[in-house]
Amino acid sequence: MFYRSFLPILCLMPLLGSAAAEKSNDIAIEFKAPPHNYLQHQPTDRFASLLKKLTSGEVKLDTTDDKTFLASLLKALDVPISSQILVFSASSLQSEIINPRNPRALYFNEDTYVGFVPGGKVEVISMDPTMAAIFYIFERVRPGGPLPVIARSEKCFNCHAGNATRRVPGLIAESLMPMLSGASLETYRRDEQGHHIPLEQRFGGWHLTGGHHLVKTHANLMGNPRNGGGFDTTPVEPGKMWNIDAHLLPTSDILPHLLHEHQLGFENRVFHAAYVMRRLLAEGNGSLPFSAKPEVEKLADELARYILFTDEAKLPRQGVEGDPNFIRDFSRNKKPTRSGISLKDLDLRNRLFKFRASYMLYTESWQKLPTVLKDRIYYKMAEGLRDQNPAELGAHLPIEERHAIRAILKETLPGMPTWWR
Repeated sequence: MFYRSFLPILCLMPLLGSAAAEKSNDIAIEFKAPPHNYLQHQPTDRFASLLKKLTSGEVKLDTTDDKTFLASLLKALDVPISSQILVFSASSLQSEIINPRNPRALYFNEDTYVGFVPGGKVEVISMDPTMAAIFYIFERVRPGGPLPVIARSEKCFNCHAGNATRRVPGLIAESLMPMLSGASLETYRRDEQGHHIPLEQRFGGWHLTGGHHLVKTHANLMGNPRNGGGFDTTPVEPGKMWNIDAHLLPTSDILPHLLHEHQLGFENRVFHAAYVMRRLLAEGNGSLPFSAKPEVEKLADELARYILFTDEAKLPRQGVEGDPNFIRDFSRNKKPTRSGISLKDLDLRNRLFKFRASYMLYTESWQKLPTVLKDRIYYKMAEGLRDQNPAELGAHLPIEERHAIRAILKETLPGMPTWWR
């Protein structure tokens, strides 16, 4: 819905080296059928909650103009404007109006993703704690007019519930070389989301600003086909081919790009696991059959590895420099220990975080996973975080960092097993 470009998302929008093989072995998930019943589920995601308040009049949005309405909507959803990233490949339900002359803006927090195309519609993906991505798309507001009709959309499933998300409603991202029309000449990555993807394969069809220090990148480029085959590239800097005032900010900063990518990989893995576990528990009438052990182990291995950033892609030699406004907004809901450290403490020199365990563990998506799976993941994480002879998934972490991660999780994360230390 919207993210189908370097990353995200909506069709608003990256696995381990064996990801393709793992996907091919996955049992197909019929998310519309029992025991999932996606379409019958009454969503409790952030946007669904806001929609009830809008309908009742408890919350009102400013409909003065498009930008004011967008800023008002983001504020109501607690989505920071500073998270803005810009994509100009025609890879969305609104592909006919997205191109280097009219990029789409994406905004996000930990569970909600908003897309805005000047002259087009507003797109929202909000993560329901048990059912994964819920899609909404609605007309842009008319100046001073009433709130438009807002409804769930099922048009996004072809992209957002396909191979890229293992047949579960999820978040997608691609890296493409767009032409002036927005159509793609080449694909650099698709059907993968996550922090393991090398930065050299990302950003095609996206604007990239800030101190990213990338020597080679697909960002800020469009392709021009050559007679006889192949193509040349032309730089497309933000605002060069379009009025930059059409968007809330003139930026598409490197740090929101990197964190957005991490979140997509986390959410897609968590919700794929949630759907698999729901099926297994239904087959066992509420209990896991013994035959389910290999499948549960596979899920636990992948998630533990992802949570501890075991396969995180390398940053440029000089690191990256994030936008101070986004750093402030990203850190505002951090959960520090009594000593002041948290999973949202950034590093940005040779890795994203000082303490490499995902801050997404605080989301409802994670908290709603079946305890039997979470406990197995915690066990594998503990093996990687032990002082002596840590398991391979934690061997990249210095002992001081392992100590800090154990302390942060024990002190700040709800639902940790009693044996965790």
